Amino acid sequence: MRRMIQRNAMKEMKKTGLSVFFALLSFLLAVQPVWGKVRLHKLFGNHMVLQRDVEAPVWGWADPGEAVRLTLGRHIVETRANEAGEWKATLPPTPAGGPYTLIVEGENRFILEDVLFGEVWLCGGQSNMQYTLGMLGYQEADSALAHNSNLRIFNVAVDLDYLPKEDVKGGHWQPASPESISNFSGVAYFFGQYLQERLGVPVGLISSNLGATTIETWMSAGALSAFPQFDPITGKIRSLNKSFPQLEAELKAYRKTWDKDYYLKGPGIEQNWQNPETDVSDWQEITIPNFWEWAGLEEHDGAVWFRKEFDLPPGFQGDTFNIALNQIDDYDIAWVNGHKIGESFGNRNWRNYFFPASILKPKGNVLVVRVFDIGGLGGMYTSAFWGNPILNGEWKFKPGLKIDASSFPTPVVPNGSFFTHPALLYNGSIAPLMPYAIKGAIWYQGESNALDGRSEEYRELLPAMISDWRAHWGQGDFPFLVVQLANYTKEAMEPGPSTWAELREAQMKALDEPNTAIATAIDIGDADDIHPKNKWDLGYRLSLAARKVAYGEDVVHSGPVYESMVVEGDKVRISFSSVGSGLMTTDKYGYVRGFAVAGADKKFRWAKAYIEGNTVVVYHPEIAGPVAVRYAWADNPGPLGLCNEEGLPALPFRTDEWELSTAGKKYTYDPHGF
Repeated sequence: MRRMIQRNAMKEMKKTGLSVFFALLSFLLAVQPVWGKVRLHKLFGNHMVLQRDVEAPVWGWADPGEAVRLTLGRHIVETRANEAGEWKATLPPTPAGGPYTLIVEGENRFILEDVLFGEVWLCGGQSNMQYTLGMLGYQEADSALAHNSNLRIFNVAVDLDYLPKEDVKGGHWQPASPESISNFSGVAYFFGQYLQERLGVPVGLISSNLGATTIETWMSAGALSAFPQFDPITGKIRSLNKSFPQLEAELKAYRKTWDKDYYLKGPGIEQNWQNPETDVSDWQEITIPNFWEWAGLEEHDGAVWFRKEFDLPPGFQGDTFNIALNQIDDYDIAWVNGHKIGESFGNRNWRNYFFPASILKPKGNVLVVRVFDIGGLGGMYTSAFWGNPILNGEWKFKPGLKIDASSFPTPVVPNGSFFTHPALLYNGSIAPLMPYAIKGAIWYQGESNALDGRSEEYRELLPAMISDWRAHWGQGDFPFLVVQLANYTKEAMEPGPSTWAELREAQMKALDEPNTAIATAIDIGDADDIHPKNKWDLGYRLSLAARKVAYGEDVVHSGPVYESMVVEGDKVRISFSSVGSGLMTTDKYGYVRGFAVAGADKKFRWAKAYIEGNTVVVYHPEIAGPVAVRYAWADNPGPLGLCNEEGLPALPFRTDEWELSTAGKKYTYDPHGF
């Protein structure tokens, strides 16, 4: 049952991540910027927010040696591009306010209008951070909030690479409006809105996240080098020392002779099996997703041709059509109605082919995919979990060119999943943001690592990521605020192991780092949905954490946090920090739920508990010698009421140090993983 829940949860997270990603991709393909000799990093544009009261770097590229001048009000800053064509200038500390005009001049000129100085926050993580206001169906009822020119947003286009990129793939600053916020993170929006109202200064939010991602893809190769389990990946990255564009250029050159001599050969190519009129009476049937070795075609490396017919969706009227073939082992070329629509290399890359809808007809379109395997398993192996009936189901297939995998020459190609490949999203979607001046970061991620059973490993990964981001940003120990995972899945009937609870505890380890805080979602989740809809309370809790950690306000920013325990006969007294004005329960009958107690046998049982002053007394009538207490220790601990009088819920905890269910489970590379 847990496996099924985990698979379904992973599918939902990937559905969210991919739907947003593909929408961004199609937009970016249609927009091609035109630059002069001086160009700016994409973070710098009209409506941007620059961090107030600090030196704010502005950078870009120009011809080597070219002089660049920046003018902001009465301030003029001059610099010159270095031998690599890179330039950077630093604007002086400026108080909150605006709008300003920033002029950047070289041989050409940029005039950036409506520039504000205020508070800038980075918003990262996976699908619960990515989950947009549009997905929530949220519409801002307050017109002043709906058109808040002092709240600005920037969606970073998802990108990945083996090496840190210099610039983001796309994105632009927008003032908050009903149209712009619809495609923006709900958690980030509510956090920014609360913060802007409280501080009374402009707030800029940079959103860089993707659903279904594990933490290691957001970490640099350098940070991961401290963990031996990642050595096979980080070692390859270091030994290659080449970016995706470099490898793609090398592949293009390699193919000038390789295609004709090795790759584009065999009966399928010679007889044009991609043509719709090809006789397929002797082709076999296979259910996709699948590896052909599992369908009876054993010991075949090389080309296998797949064919399927599909109809246009009812009412389709678009100019562009997308066919998502997901991951394919190892190479592919795809045709529709005899027209080539795309080709890819690398068994972990994701195939999404956009092409003119004019080549389609209402019914009976013929999709042909030549899959080429260079060893091991081969086929189209990833489920179309976001609703793609074209991929899933029955296909016809026929072997083509057969090769000896041990001697067949193969190019080195970019190859890595957006969701799990270590360091790729850091290089493509975080590193290019540095050193843009920020106040801090909010982080909502961990579900994928918990579903993978690697909760204990997360105890070291999250602090390492925080330290590494800070080191690379070069802005000291900027505030880093973490969302603790929400309650999820069916309520636990008995105390027991929980990967979700263990991940929450791992997130608490981040508090060992300076200038960190936790905002828990333990009480606002959804048993049936890994994407709980209550993002406004979470945004508010994050804003409280920011007010305390980033702005030094004397505010209760957290619910009660376990501090100590004392055994008193057959009872255990639990003391807390962050009790605010005092402990209380929201249960209308005064019950204090969620506690479990264990004796020397280490068997936990649901316990009775009551509040006494600023402590909670926990006991079980059949346990005379209690030794350990756990609170909210379950994927979904059910209704909870323990909180402080400020209404912030107590954070889950355990008093024992017994071995966890995820102990020793670490990352291992899966050649056919998501």
